[in-house]
Amino acid sequence: MKTKQLLLLSAAFAASGLLQLNAQGQYVAGDFHQHSSYTDGSWTISATMRKNVEYGLDWWANSEHGGSFATWGRHGGWDDINGADIKSNVQWSALTERNGATIIKGDNAESGKMWRWQSLSEYSIYDVLEARERYPEKLIIQGYEYNPDGHEHANLCIITGQFDETPNAEVIAQFEYMFDKNDTDRTGGAAKGWTKSDKSGKEKNLEALEWLQTNYKGQSWMVPTHPERKKLYSVADFRNMNNVAPDVCFGFDSQPGHQKGPNRGGYSASAFEGTTGATWGGTGAMAARIGGMWDALLSEGRDWWLFANSDFHDINDDFFPGEYQKTYTHVERLNDPVALIAGLRSGNSWIVTGDLIDSLNFTIDGSVMGSTLVMNQAGEATIKIIVRDPQGDNHNTYSDYTNPELDHIDLIAGEVTGKVDPSDSRFDDPNAPATKVIARFDAVGGVTDGNNITSQAWTDLGNGVKEMICKVQVNRPMYYRLRGTNLGLNVPGETDENGNPLVDVAGENNAAKAFGDLWFYSNPIFVNLSQGTGVNEMAQDFSFEQQDNYITLTAPAGTLLSGRLVNMSGMEVTNYGLNANDETHHIDLNGEIPGFYLLSLNSNGKVINKKIQVK
Repeated sequence: MKTKQLLLLSAAFAASGLLQLNAQGQYVAGDFHQHSSYTDGSWTISATMRKNVEYGLDWWANSEHGGSFATWGRHGGWDDINGADIKSNVQWSALTERNGATIIKGDNAESGKMWRWQSLSEYSIYDVLEARERYPEKLIIQGYEYNPDGHEHANLCIITGQFDETPNAEVIAQFEYMFDKNDTDRTGGAAKGWTKSDKSGKEKNLEALEWLQTNYKGQSWMVPTHPERKKLYSVADFRNMNNVAPDVCFGFDSQPGHQKGPNRGGYSASAFEGTTGATWGGTGAMAARIGGMWDALLSEGRDWWLFANSDFHDINDDFFPGEYQKTYTHVERLNDPVALIAGLRSGNSWIVTGDLIDSLNFTIDGSVMGSTLVMNQAGEATIKIIVRDPQGDNHNTYSDYTNPELDHIDLIAGEVTGKVDPSDSRFDDPNAPATKVIARFDAVGGVTDGNNITSQAWTDLGNGVKEMICKVQVNRPMYYRLRGTNLGLNVPGETDENGNPLVDVAGENNAAKAFGDLWFYSNPIFVNLSQGTGVNEMAQDFSFEQQDNYITLTAPAGTLLSGRLVNMSGMEVTNYGLNANDETHHIDLNGEIPGFYLLSLNSNGKVINKKIQVK
């Protein structure tokens, strides 16, 4: 049975008269990671929630450290009341039961510090619920900043229970008790029947990931945050983590928060030594350096996506959530936490600083970010990019540079050679030397860099909208991604002769400087050949045959979950229910309007697109 869908328009593209290329759903702006005075933040949780709304976020997760902390974040901390910043101080140690006993549960109850598992399940979740009532148009989630044994930090969320008829945060609290290296309580969680992990180091973290993958796939995420800061994550760690829990651990925040302080990203001066622990134009070395760690992971065809976060703690070193950084993620249903997790997992996301752009549509023959286009044979593919440079002021109140202009966009390409086996010596290699910029687009065209890449002029469609179309020859599995900036080539102290960001110098950053150095990054689109290898296991086992208007698909049982027929404008015209238990699937295209389409297949969360013709 066919289900006809209407094309939805994003607000920005509706204003410009352009259709959004993603037919179903829209992009939403969000923030993974922010603190209040429940842990080591300075502002109350309600004040932080208000700032999320003020700076234009559609969704966010309150994500604070595991361990134990002294302040009740509902009432203790800074708040801006009637335009005045007011600070109160409410400590857990001052609160008692009616019989005078401390309210703090578990070991070390007399310390005055409450274990995070307790504040998650008994206190902060209710502040989140109150914020949902106050801002019903927003999606607000209770997360937490996990301290993985053997590493530094990770964004952690389990939505299970949070949106029930009687909402609760019991499962995420249980995770904190069981696995967080800073939670040494042995009795409080045990009284609830929770069993603490007896493992240590990286083995414990992999056990935690396996627990999430087994029990909460589609309901959780673990995204390592500011991964360069203490150099406690390696490329082998990311490969192991993604191998164990591909549906839970699918990317990193290699564009850290703390962008306002003297050391950009909040990285210590020692972290900048050797540059691998530094930021480059505000983005960590792992993602900012072409041919570096992120490209090494993408060159495996690995689903490993780039995200950003505010990591807001206070106004000294941090911007408020949404004030400077945003992660845009495509979701099929608004205000739906399951749809949000599916969107994050899909890779159809991009990040931006300073609201340099507010809309991005990046496709290859109709395939979107995070998806895989499968071509029958080597040949030409069409890349289309539409961005919107906002015409009004951004949130910069630190200088008069309030309406930055997009200077250029780089198209970056890398070869896909297949996943590296843990026994292979390349498993520890964080480099992808074949990755490079292959094209550049700007307003004028004709600008040549040190690598002899000459820019092409984009088409100005008005209202800040720019369109770029180019052809690429694909003769082996590849991936393509974008970056863009307000800076030109060879800007002293900012970019080199090829437009690459230069390393940020420890001690020289401030809010105005950050707002003068703006970038956006897209997640990649993979392109595979029917006879090629390397994009992912599904593509290697998948076979496709078309005879006239009949299609036969073959894939291992349990692999193909659904299919959609999408026209080249991005509109879904037909939805197919596929029996996941079957190995062979038949699709009849008779009755469709003749022309070219994408057959978009969902393979356990991975989107694979096949360009087809209806005759």
